[in-house]
Amino acid sequence: MEKRIVDALQVCPLFADMSQFEIEMTLGNTSHRIVEMPAHEVYALAGMPCRYVDIVVDGGLICRMASLSGKQVEVSRLRMGNLVAPAFIFAKKKELPVSIETEGKVTLLRIMPVDLKRLIDNDDKLRMNFIRILSNIDVFLTHKLKVLSLFTIREKVAYMLLELSGEQGGNEIILKRSRQEIADSFGIQKFSLLRVLADFERDGILKVNGKQITIIDRKRILL
Repeated sequence: MEKRIVDALQVCPLFADMSQFEIEMTLGNTSHRIVEMPAHEVYALAGMPCRYVDIVVDGGLICRMASLSGKQVEVSRLRMGNLVAPAFIFAKKKELPVSIETEGKVTLLRIMPVDLKRLIDNDDKLRMNFIRILSNIDVFLTHKLKVLSLFTIREKVAYMLLELSGEQGGNEIILKRSRQEIADSFGIQKFSLLRVLADFERDGILKVNGKQITIIDRKRILL
C-alpha cells in the first residue's frame, strides 16, 4: 500500500488506535479503490444521495450549505484522513444537505457501504470508532449552530481568533484562508468581517498585517 494512503488512514478516526499492520490487513480483505478528482470539481450537490464511504487521502473538500436566497455558508472543510459525510452512509434518508467541492486536486479511498457494514459488524474497535465519529459530528454541529445562530459578528470573529490561537500555540496567528472564505464560514458579508477586524485593531486588541494577526489583549477580545 502506498505511503500516502497509509499516512491518511493512520489519522482517519475510523482506524484510531490501529497499527499500520492492522489497517493494511483490514483493507487487504476489503474491496476498495482510489478515486482521483481535479481541482474545483463538484463532488456532490445538495440533495444527492450519499453512495460511498470516501476517505480523503490528499487534498481537501469544502462543504457548503445554501439558503433559498442563494446565500452560502461554509459548514466544514475535509482534509487528509477525514471521512466524507459519515452520518449519511447508513441513514434512511441519504440525501446530502450540503454541496461538496474539491478545493484542489483530491485523492479519495473509496469503500462501498456494504463493505463498511461488514467491517464494523466483525471488528469491535472499528465499530466503536464509527460510533465515536457519529457522536463527534453531533457535538460539532451543535457547536456550529450555536456560533452561527447565537453569536454576534464580533463574537464569531473573536471565537475564531481564540480558537486559531489555541491551535497554533500562541498569540501570533497565521490565517490559512482568505477573508472571503472566513466570512463564508460564518455566513456573513466580507465587509462585516473587515469592519470587525478594523475595530479590534483600532481598539488596540489586535495587530493585523495581511494574513498575520497578533492578539495583543486577550481579555478585551471577548468584551
